[in-house]
Amino acid sequence: MVARCAEFARTAAPTACSRYTRQKLCARLHRVGTQPPALPSGWTSGEKAAHANLHRFIENALADYETQRDRADAPHGTSLLSPYIRVGQISVRQIWHAIRHAEHQNPHLATPAEKFLAELGWRDFAWMQMFTTPDLATRNLRAEFDHMPWRADAADLAAWQQGQTGFPLVDAGMRQLARTGWMHNRVRMVVASFLTKHLLTDWREGERWFYAQLLDADAAVNAMNWQWGAGTGIDAAPWFRIFNPVGQSEKYDPAGQYIRTWVPELAALDNKTIHTPWKSTQRLKYPAPIVDLKLGRLRALENWKNLPK
Repeated sequence: MVARCAEFARTAAPTACSRYTRQKLCARLHRVGTQPPALPSGWTSGEKAAHANLHRFIENALADYETQRDRADAPHGTSLLSPYIRVGQISVRQIWHAIRHAEHQNPHLATPAEKFLAELGWRDFAWMQMFTTPDLATRNLRAEFDHMPWRADAADLAAWQQGQTGFPLVDAGMRQLARTGWMHNRVRMVVASFLTKHLLTDWREGERWFYAQLLDADAAVNAMNWQWGAGTGIDAAPWFRIFNPVGQSEKYDPAGQYIRTWVPELAALDNKTIHTPWKSTQRLKYPAPIVDLKLGRLRALENWKNLPK
């Protein structure tokens, strides 16, 4: 498995392969990807740390989960439990019971608790998909996308991987991933949409990169999420739903706090211009946008419309 996950677990993570799909699933779980550095700073491994994180989330963040979970500038708006779940240092059942207990003790937590548990349920849904479709990470579940003329532009892919696209929210997310092995969920959706739609790059390139880089790299969840974002999978986002990285940035990181953390060369810009640095009159050591958002969107939509129905 990926070096980061092995380091994070400190012991071999349990394998979830069923006897019916063991060969395919185990091959998927243990495939060799890009080998990133060892455990990044900012994470503490172990069951004790996992439960401390859960307690912190319940005490300080659960009440505001519905409103804060999409905010990139809210570092504790989500539970940060996914890496611990991934390597078996805390179980979904333990989390479920702890949330239900907190809800019972504090009835005002009922609504955010339901929302959080619903999000947790996506993990089981993903594994149900993987059980029935072991090639979830390699095959378009919507066959018409087999005819999509994906672009194989190595320079664009490298710029995306390295956080050098010229779009601050995308670059902040990709740099956070490289530095910490984790990325905020809202930003994951934005960078996936940008890669598959604005850059018209095959979603499998993004899926492989995430699987190699993420501490919480889950074979089923990662594959399902990429197919969802690209519009190629079960219950997928419509292909015509294309996230505008500027609009997403202005909405979920309005003051640029998240961007300033991960793209420090833009830190001196004001809260408006930081979302569109190419409009700044300052001389910045930051790349120009690698794609015109309007033209990239139109190209994606045109290719989608021409797919066989």
